[in-house]
Amino acid sequence: MAAELDLPQHVLRFWEGKFSQIRPMKRGGGRRYYRPEDIDLLRRIRGLLYDDGYTIKGVQKLLKQESGRGADGAEYASPQASDGGLGDSEKAALRQILAELEDIRKLV
Repeated sequence: MAAELDLPQHVLRFWEGKFSQIRPMKRGGGRRYYRPEDIDLLRRIRGLLYDDGYTIKGVQKLLKQESGRGADGAEYASPQASDGGLGDSEKAALRQILAELEDIRKLV
């Protein structure tokens, strides 16, 4: 599972502790079996954290709001201030810059 999501196993275990929505079935020997909805949620969390720049608290709040439990009044922890987040064109530009920087790093 960790390889499929391109994440270390310890990150998955950490996220299980931070996001109560992730509930893999545990079998003998402590092996975890992720259901399709767990995998979808893990992909979404990964995208929010790594691609969109949310913090753990920001993703927790977003998931809590979406589950219909309501907000707890905590600050919305997206790295963008009051602009509501980056638009698609800004995200695309940042991805392009990142790709160029990774290419430069390979040359060094």
